Amino acid sequence: MDRILLWTIGFSIMGSIGAVAGAALILLLPPNVRRMLVPCLVSYATGTLLGAAFLGMLPRALATAAPATVMAWVLGGIVGFFVLEKVMRWRHCHDTECEVHSHVGPMILMGDAFHNFSDGVVIAAAFLVSIPLGTVSALAVIAHEIPQEVGDFAILLESGYDRTKALLLNSLSASATLPGALVAHFWLGASRAVVPYALALSAASFTYIALADLVPGLHRRISASGWLRQLVLLLAGIGTIALFQRLR
Repeated sequence: MDRILLWTIGFSIMGSIGAVAGAALILLLPPNVRRMLVPCLVSYATGTLLGAAFLGMLPRALATAAPATVMAWVLGGIVGFFVLEKVMRWRHCHDTECEVHSHVGPMILMGDAFHNFSDGVVIAAAFLVSIPLGTVSALAVIAHEIPQEVGDFAILLESGYDRTKALLLNSLSASATLPGALVAHFWLGASRAVVPYALALSAASFTYIALADLVPGLHRRISASGWLRQLVLLLAGIGTIALFQRLR
């Protein structure tokens, strides 16, 4: 088994089962601690997603394909994710009291499985370019998956699932990351010319999740100390990606 495939498999597992395990640990914390911690994770995740898209994926895609074509793929990807969310009501909820998702457990699980499959594609495409880019992309996936899984787990509990069943179903939907990574690794590996456009779509995915999903949730917390903490953590997320890029 080649080294790139091993890295892809390892980080795909970390991005799926590892995120569920992290979310489960957070759910064991007292409610007041959890309410404070999850928004902090969302702020940090927003920074990592934007950092990975604009400091990692887009520069690599622009370096190997026509800039106008790459940016057209990014724009098309953002529009496509908007349409997909409307059609499937695909949403990554990070609020344990989300009215939109009450009693929609099966929909959450299907949407989460599709999203995790897409994350696997992102991770594989990035590792095919370089191990450092794959690492920062996987880090961004893990960062935003943990608060997402906390929200999804809470929704399943509200929909009538017991804790054991909710954890099992969440783990099953999260495991879709690995098949997505394997499919993308072998397909993109055989069609290297497609990789820049896969990176463009990956950047579109990260940008859409950060700006359409995570940022609106952060805007609901408008205290002076709250927004300053959000800004610091968002910059910390971007800084983490920038640091990994410099270490490559």
